[in-house]
Amino acid sequence: MGFFNFTNKVAIITGGGGGIGRAASLKLAMGGAKLVIVDLHEERGMKVVKDINEDGGDAIFIKTDVTKEEDVINYVQTTIDRYKKIDILLNNAGWLGAVAPFVDYPVDVFDRVMDINVRGVFLGMKYVLPHMIAQKSGAIVNTASAAGLLGTPNLAAYGASKHAVLGMTKSAGVEAAPHGVRVNAICPGGVDTSMLDSVVLGYAKGNSEEAELKRTAIKAASPDGRYADPEEIANLMLYLVSDLSSHIVGQQIVIDGGAILT
Repeated sequence: MGFFNFTNKVAIITGGGGGIGRAASLKLAMGGAKLVIVDLHEERGMKVVKDINEDGGDAIFIKTDVTKEEDVINYVQTTIDRYKKIDILLNNAGWLGAVAPFVDYPVDVFDRVMDINVRGVFLGMKYVLPHMIAQKSGAIVNTASAAGLLGTPNLAAYGASKHAVLGMTKSAGVEAAPHGVRVNAICPGGVDTSMLDSVVLGYAKGNSEEAELKRTAIKAASPDGRYADPEEIANLMLYLVSDLSSHIVGQQIVIDGGAILT
């Protein structure tokens, strides 16, 4: 873990059961944090909790649909009831949606992407921030994307949602900072997760050979010639919720191996 010390800190991770969320949850637990794993997928969420607790950590799972206000209120209140405070929120739950041309994009899928990626992030901050403001401390990291900084062909809803996450991060950041609370966002590029697999399969229209070519092309677009490992994204999250980033507020930190520069 190096110099990350989260002893006695309480952290909520939405989408904590898989990919980036799982990596961040395990790293926070290794640093001494108490974890509340929030995910819609019970099996994978419980697996993270089991792994943490068997390793001597302290974690609970709360099955949650982050688009439902009552579910968000529940995970926040359950955390307060059990641990008495919230020090960290990793607002990480998200959904890719469809890969389709703008004019063909299904309206119902667009709405669902915006619900999960925008409403879910909004609700998480809305109900966690009052507790952090009251205790005059806390840090939130919202998972955006490099797609929130660029045009994203065939990913209209996902790109729009991540632009919105960055806008909310800036607004919440300047409102919360006077109270000792920091809000920032990360913008990953290609990360070796199931979401990347969904992207390449979508572009390839399910053709496995074309999907592999797309994976190679995405990798080649990064100057360092590879995808990020979920643990690398988790490391940035941990930095942004640690005291080492104490003067970083309302920022969007890109982690993509330099791809956005090319």
